[in-house]
Amino acid sequence: METVECTVENLSVALFTVNRHAKTALNPSYLYLLKKKTIEKMLEEGKAKKVGLHFSRNPKYSQQKSDVLVAIGAYYFHIPPTKEDFKHLPHLGTLDDSYRNPVVKMPLSQAKRLLQAYTGISPEDAEPKAKRYDWARPHRFGKTFR
Repeated sequence: METVECTVENLSVALFTVNRHAKTALNPSYLYLLKKKTIEKMLEEGKAKKVGLHFSRNPKYSQQKSDVLVAIGAYYFHIPPTKEDFKHLPHLGTLDDSYRNPVVKMPLSQAKRLLQAYTGISPEDAEPKAKRYDWARPHRFGKTFR
């Protein structure tokens, strides 16, 4: 199995791969967590740069919303904004459809391994706690079922 070095270029390709797969995955929560943690760490280390704000293409509840555009190597990604982002970043308006990230081929398994090694998180970190119904607690009508 080939190991890949954690360079900015390799990390940006892995992020592109994970992000592309997350958009069509049945359970994308772990892939999006991996993307979020990687971008946060790269911003802290100065390997990524926040460029500005874009209007979101698919706003929730049909309200206008903005996302932060982050540059990593030759790639651009969107992340949710913080209050500080609205104060300090320029608003770039609507998303420019003429620009596309460079297309690369990296297996998803290799991309996940690289980002996991870089961030130190594992798939277990994204699994939600299962909600259990307590059958012994009183029902809304005051009865206890067993």
